[in-house]
Amino acid sequence: MAAPLTVDGVEAGGGETGLILTDSSGGDEKRPQFGTRFLTDPRQVFQHNAWDNVEWTDEQEAAAKKKVSENNQPLPPEKQEEFDSRANEYWNEFYTIHENRFFKDRHWLFTEFPELAPQCSVNHECHPEDSQDQKLCREFAALSHTDEDFPGSSATYRILEVGCGVGNTVFPILKTNNDPGLFVYCCDFSSTAVELVKTNPEYDPGRCFAFVHDLSDVEANYPVPDGTLDVIVLIFVLSALHPNKMQESISRLARLLKPGGVMLLRDYGRYDMAQLRFKKGRCLSENFYVRGDGTRVYFFTQDELNELFSEAGLEKVQNLVDRRLQVNRGKQLTMYRVWIQCKYRKPLVQPPDTQEEQTRQT
Repeated sequence: MAAPLTVDGVEAGGGETGLILTDSSGGDEKRPQFGTRFLTDPRQVFQHNAWDNVEWTDEQEAAAKKKVSENNQPLPPEKQEEFDSRANEYWNEFYTIHENRFFKDRHWLFTEFPELAPQCSVNHECHPEDSQDQKLCREFAALSHTDEDFPGSSATYRILEVGCGVGNTVFPILKTNNDPGLFVYCCDFSSTAVELVKTNPEYDPGRCFAFVHDLSDVEANYPVPDGTLDVIVLIFVLSALHPNKMQESISRLARLLKPGGVMLLRDYGRYDMAQLRFKKGRCLSENFYVRGDGTRVYFFTQDELNELFSEAGLEKVQNLVDRRLQVNRGKQLTMYRVWIQCKYRKPLVQPPDTQEEQTRQT
């Protein structure tokens, strides 16, 4: 069995080690929703591969802050500019080296994000007792049908994954969600990654459209009109952007959502093991680092993400910290991971100032 790919000592793709609890002998144990396995007796720590919602002691948090502070010495501006201007090159090199060996079947997706499952529609979550919401849902569902000609224009449920890599999310969705009205869009900054998606035997142009796109380029066009997507998925991708470009990027994505559509995110949290492992000389700015292969990563707080989504006119449905203790039982090692999971919804009826702003932008 091949050794796992690593980036600065952390499994490549960053945040997914231990998310899938499957029996290596071939069993298929469905992963429970995070937050259901608690470590109550420290002596039992090596009984499982991972523990949920692990509380940090004051000493642990102080040590993490100290570690981050010690390494918070940003590289010179010219070096930072080099990593920014060559970002596409670094990601292409990453996927050229690893190709489809860097594929993780994200079974946990449908547990944490049922919006991606076949029986679900984001508009089904309206309160049944609220007749006004029901009426609005029916009206906005009609927006799925459009006379405009674009890939997936006849679909009734549209999902976009931004930062698709080699298809870690797209292919599980296509395999699991057999809704005939489904169409999935996926894009990545790396042309190499997109080509790997298109050449995958499971790629079906009748149900999926893969394209190269720079999330940080807010002037670049998407292949779908504004207001036509039901779900946008961001899995460990926003953290790869320069912090100064995050707000405009999220605001641009929000315009693509239908009223009632949702944006789903899972990404690195502050003081995650990956952040604490960075050595001096890897810091670009506060909580923003460059890996050994030239790719970059930011570590968020809940408040930072809430501000990004709220400024884009979205309403909070979920904003959770997943503090997970991962265990290597063979080596008797413990690893503390911190991820943040968010769901934010576009209001069914947008405030007048938001409507005016989007009108000016279009």
